[in-house]
Amino acid sequence: MPPNSWTTPPGTHRRLPLSVDHYLTDAWKLWGALAEADRIEYGPVPQGRQTCYRCELPTDEPVIVDVQHGGSGPGRTVYACPPHAHAYRRDPVAEAAAMRRARERGHTR
Repeated sequence: MPPNSWTTPPGTHRRLPLSVDHYLTDAWKLWGALAEADRIEYGPVPQGRQTCYRCELPTDEPVIVDVQHGGSGPGRTVYACPPHAHAYRRDPVAEAAAMRRARERGHTR
């Protein structure tokens, strides 16, 4: 961030200097932008509380980290709390085997 005294170009400058009643951005607009970035990164927001796969605690902000398909029945959705979402590691061997089985059965995209 440039100092509050840098108010004119060229270079990095503040278009509107900070003051007691003027902040960097509107809080609701910032929240909306961050929520949209979150949806782009993590996908749709699940409805309701879910249990994190790692800490096994319920979270009001579940993140879908995997959708596992069942061969003979319904699959399951794996959820994580925001701190553990990036730690989830998919099993590439299991995914490759599932894709091979799907191809053999004629279930390709």
